[in-house]
Amino acid sequence: MRVYPDQLKQHLKNLPDCFLLFGDDPWLIENSKQHILAAAKKQGFEERVQLSQETGFNWNELIQEWQAMSLFASRRIVELTLPQGKPGTEGAAAFQTLLQHPNPDMLLIVQGPKVGAEQTNSKWFKSLDAKGIYLPCTTPEGKQFERWLDSRIAHYNLTVHHDAKAMLFTLFEGNLLAAEQAMQMLQLLSPKQNITPEQLNQYFEDQSRFSVFQLCDAILGNHQKQAQHMLAQLQAEGTAMPILMWALFKEINLLLTLKLAQHNGEQLNQLWGKHRIWDKRKPLFQAALTRLDLDHIEHMLAFASKLELNLKQKGIEDWVGISHLCILFDPRAHNRLAHIELTD
Repeated sequence: MRVYPDQLKQHLKNLPDCFLLFGDDPWLIENSKQHILAAAKKQGFEERVQLSQETGFNWNELIQEWQAMSLFASRRIVELTLPQGKPGTEGAAAFQTLLQHPNPDMLLIVQGPKVGAEQTNSKWFKSLDAKGIYLPCTTPEGKQFERWLDSRIAHYNLTVHHDAKAMLFTLFEGNLLAAEQAMQMLQLLSPKQNITPEQLNQYFEDQSRFSVFQLCDAILGNHQKQAQHMLAQLQAEGTAMPILMWALFKEINLLLTLKLAQHNGEQLNQLWGKHRIWDKRKPLFQAALTRLDLDHIEHMLAFASKLELNLKQKGIEDWVGISHLCILFDPRAHNRLAHIELTD
C-alpha cells in the first residue's frame, strides 16, 4: 500500500509485515524510519539487525535472520538496504521465501534510492507492497514543499514573517536536511520572536564569512570581483560542492523561467510573488534579466548541467568551472569565454 511520508503516523498503530522506503531524499527516509522504529519499540520490537546488499552479500543471511529466534525474547527488526534499488533474481527469491513464512515477531524495513515503474511493477516489489507499506520518499517541490515547510515551522513552534518564509522557501526547496537544520537553529536563536528576513540574513552570515547565498546575490548583481573573492573563501572553508551547485542551479533556472515569461509578454510585477522573490532580491533579478539574453542563460544552464554531471558521475569538484560559471553572469564574458567547453 502506497502511503506518503506525511501520512505515515496514521498507519503505525498496527504495524504491517514490512515497510519499503525508497526515494532520493535522505531526510525523508531517515525521518520516516525513526517514526517506524519508535512505533515498533512501543510494540515490543527491541532488537535491530542491519544488512546491506553490498558485493558478495549472501541472501541466505536475510532468511536466517528472519527465521532465527530472538536471544532476548523480544521482537526483532531487520533493516535491509538495496543500494541499487534492485534485489536481483536471488534477492527476489529470498523475499518470496520470507513471504511464504510470515513471522509476527519480525518487522522488515527495506530502503533504497528512488524507484521507477520497472521496480514498482516487478513481482518482488508488488509482493512486499501487498504485505506492507511503500513510502515514496521523493523530495517535495512547489506547493508540496510549501506544505512541508509550514508543517516543520509549526513543529518547532516558530513564528515566521511571510517574507522570511518566502526566503526559506527559495533557499531550501530541494534540500530538506538543510531546511531542518536551519529551523532547529532558529528555534534556539529566536524561539519566541517573529522571525524576519533581516534575522535570517544575519543567521546565514553568522554561519560563514561568505555564504553561498551571498555569492548568489553577488553574481546576480554582477559584482564579479566580490563574487570571485567569495568563491575562493568558500573553497578554503571546505564548502560542499553539491550545496554550491544546488544554489547556482536554482538561480539560473529561475532566471530562465522569468526570461521565458517576459518573452511571453508577462510583467515582472506579476511574477515576483508567483516565484517567491522577496523585495530585497527583486532589483538583483531585474538587473540580471536586463543584461542577460535568453541564449546567455541557456548556455549557463547547459554549462552548469555538465559541471553537475561531472560531480555526480565522476566525483570531479571543478572549482575552476564554478568560477567560469560565475563569470558568465556578465554578458561581456560570453563573447570571450562561451567557446570554452568542459573536458569529459
